[in-house]
Amino acid sequence: MSLKDNFTADEWFKVMTGPGRAGAAVVAASPSGVTGLLAEAGAIAAAVRESVSRERRTPLMEAMAADLLGQPAARAPEQERARNVEDVKNQSLEGVRQALWLVNAKTSPEDAAAYRDMLMLVAQRTAEAATEGGFLGIGGERVNDKERAVIEELRQMLGGSGSGVITHETPPAALDRRPEPGPDGSGNSN
Repeated sequence: MSLKDNFTADEWFKVMTGPGRAGAAVVAASPSGVTGLLAEAGAIAAAVRESVSRERRTPLMEAMAADLLGQPAARAPEQERARNVEDVKNQSLEGVRQALWLVNAKTSPEDAAAYRDMLMLVAQRTAEAATEGGFLGIGGERVNDKERAVIEELRQMLGGSGSGVITHETPPAALDRRPEPGPDGSGNSN
């Protein structure tokens, strides 16, 4: 039995996309044009690759590396479409929160720590990938206030600057959704 077997297909999808969502939250905080977007996307991929390629990988990083190299990506679960960049940022942060909760609930403390490290590496590298403001890359700043705010929000979500241990005993709301009762009182809305 592999570590991946601890998760449903939907849960594993959330874990696998958590790092990309951390990067997407930073990108959405301060969109930076096509060139910047390409640099930020490359930074996300490079940070994930670096995290899963380390010499001493945890079982979670091994499982993620195997999926990144092997199988085609799972189909994304249905979710509400973002209407603007603020929605993208908020949905991305919620996706990170869900993935983090799953990893903390279903893996070892070492795996959870490696995952948190990956999330922060992705966010930091994404923020540093493109210069914000300025003109033609001149006079801008590497990481702006909006990006710093998202990174700080992620840091707090990951447990601040201390141990990084998440103590939530209940899942984020979206993971704990139960079918709404239908008109007949059952879990079916039809």
